[in-house]
Amino acid sequence: METTKEQYHSIIQSKLQDAQLRNNLLNGMDTLKTNRKNLIANRFIDWESLREKAKQLKNKNLSKLDSLLETFEKNATQNGLKVHWASTPQEANEIVYELMQQNSVNKILKGKSMASEETHLNAFLKQKGLDPIETDLGELIIQLIDEPPVHIVVPAIHKNRHQIGEIFRDKLNAPLETEPEKLNEIARIHLRKEFQEFKIGLSGVNFAIANEGAIWLLENEGNGRMSTTACDIHIAFCGIEKVIESFEEASILNALLIPSATGAPVTCYNNIISSPRKEGELDGPKEVHIILLDNNRSNMLKDSHYYQSLSCIRCGTCLNHCPIYDKIGGHAYLSPYPGPIGKVISPQLFGLNKFSPMLDLCSLCGRCSEVCPVKIPLAELIRDLRSERVGQGRKNVIGTTKETKNPAEIKAMQSFSNLATSPKQWRLMLYLSNLLAPLSKPISPILPLLKQWVTYREFPAINGNLHKKVSQMQGVIYE
Repeated sequence: METTKEQYHSIIQSKLQDAQLRNNLLNGMDTLKTNRKNLIANRFIDWESLREKAKQLKNKNLSKLDSLLETFEKNATQNGLKVHWASTPQEANEIVYELMQQNSVNKILKGKSMASEETHLNAFLKQKGLDPIETDLGELIIQLIDEPPVHIVVPAIHKNRHQIGEIFRDKLNAPLETEPEKLNEIARIHLRKEFQEFKIGLSGVNFAIANEGAIWLLENEGNGRMSTTACDIHIAFCGIEKVIESFEEASILNALLIPSATGAPVTCYNNIISSPRKEGELDGPKEVHIILLDNNRSNMLKDSHYYQSLSCIRCGTCLNHCPIYDKIGGHAYLSPYPGPIGKVISPQLFGLNKFSPMLDLCSLCGRCSEVCPVKIPLAELIRDLRSERVGQGRKNVIGTTKETKNPAEIKAMQSFSNLATSPKQWRLMLYLSNLLAPLSKPISPILPLLKQWVTYREFPAINGNLHKKVSQMQGVIYE
């Protein structure tokens, strides 16, 4: 379904007015940013060289992704894993549904998987009368209140411990608690009952190792290991861009992923799955199914510019540093993927016509590009996608139709271009702005354009004599 500017304006306004949300996000983002900054400073000798190496590594793997996928399928099949190909979200969801039907299962326990959020698997299974149960703590919290993840790494970061205590009290009939240890205990007791009787578990994939035919999962909670080893059947959702040639290369990416995501040196659980349960082994699933999801990733890959967005390792650090995200949260993006990376991949995965307004949620400050561990030029790609929606650019993005072109926006940018490239007109505009600013400030809350600005920002300070100061610094004399 296409999202409109009106929908974005409505939800953004509601999020900006939610003081508790903004406070929760500010606290969470500040903690993640501080932890990352301190870890990089104290533990890494040359972080920037590692980033460059990771960038080159991802580009190399993406350049031969077709052959790596074939190698992965061959080796995984030899290991006893069952590989499925899904071109669309519908195909991926149908594979899960068919496996549940074949095994007479009406309940599936899920570890964290953004790919399954991308395909809206939960909603699909519920429509079929089946029960998907989230076991990641953050995912459990938001499932109880019927919300999607607000962040790709910490899905419930918009809720504080007091709010979570109320959710557990209302939805799980638990005593009201606010201490993290008590809240974890409530979730653990609730989920243990589910883990005792389930047959099918689902997970995401952080890295799929082509040379070994294995998958590598990173988790901070034990539910990830339970969802993949205590079941009879394990299903893993894997975007095709997650395939990496070797464990050595994946280790380099892993060294960047966890510090960028949480500011920790390593994650609690590293699960490497190379086969189903073998004869004589006491645990592990009897079957392992890996769904390789395309969903327009092939289209992204063929473009010599936008393919860079497929380098994402889903660390979420671009969200943590975004001055827009920490004011409105992930739900305001109306996409499974929020924040800077969401603005880059959502229009390409789902269609520019569906997520065009999302591109406005960016100040082009460039923080996301500066912190991305694999050096994706996110700010540049966002700017270029804005060009695509007005009929310029490379014209390779799916869903680029006349509906994405806003005549008023095009006319406004043309007018600004004419103004900004004419020294006389530009100086006149600054002079008039400086002259009228004192008059405009008192009535700005009712002026059509300014009222949207001053609702959440200070009135802009405008200095009409700025051009003279710049001219003097440059040694240029204007008549």
